[in-house]
Amino acid sequence: MLAGRYGVTLEMIYRWRGRTSFEVRTHTGNDLATTLTRTQEAAAVELRRVLLLPWDDFLAVAREFLNSEVSRSGLERCFRRRGFSNLNALRPKTPAKTHNTYEPGFVHVDIKYLPQMADETTRRYLFVAIDRATR
Repeated sequence: MLAGRYGVTLEMIYRWRGRTSFEVRTHTGNDLATTLTRTQEAAAVELRRVLLLPWDDFLAVAREFLNSEVSRSGLERCFRRRGFSNLNALRPKTPAKTHNTYEPGFVHVDIKYLPQMADETTRRYLFVAIDRATR
């Protein structure tokens, strides 16, 4: 009768029967099985931050120096929990380059070589001068 009233399955009613609250809860356990200890996880996160290695390369390092039983998915879960899964987000940001400020009067001169035409005997040049302050 309750399943029909609330539009859920009978199995859902059996699950809810012993509950004291009816919020939607996750089906994932609170303690996931992991082969890394908390100390090893902290070391892995610090190595990831410093070395900036891709997943497979870091997995080889972790298996060699931290724990030989660690899996790729276990490392990925560890880094996701700690916010270190995206390698591009870990790389230092380079500030945008700004143009140098020059005082008026500084002139930059470029020489452009023009193509030699069939009826010409000498090469021609084009001189381009740019005032760095005002462009």
